[in-house]
Amino acid sequence: MQGIIIFITAADKKEAKKIAGILLKNRLVACANLIKDIESYFWWQGKKQKAKECLIVVKTKKTLLNKVIKLVSSIHSYECPEIIAVPVIGGHRPYMDWIEKETYGRPYP
Repeated sequence: MQGIIIFITAADKKEAKKIAGILLKNRLVACANLIKDIESYFWWQGKKQKAKECLIVVKTKKTLLNKVIKLVSSIHSYECPEIIAVPVIGGHRPYMDWIEKETYGRPYP
């Protein structure tokens, strides 16, 4: 199993909780961490911007990345949400096995 970590920024904690809950319900991620009150500085439509956001850090497997992107894009309030995946190059084997077991891309029966 190729594990990945996905970073998703949300407008606020309420939106982040909604996104994390839907991802978990659909078994697309094994875990979601919310980090509130991050300060983001970025370019948007040719202008420097800043915003207070909530960062969602999710753990899943590479085979589910496209489903995560599709789902998050469909419910996110941003026109162009940040959804960035990075590979996990290693980890505690029992934890990696847990991610594999808990993610299968469909709602829990």
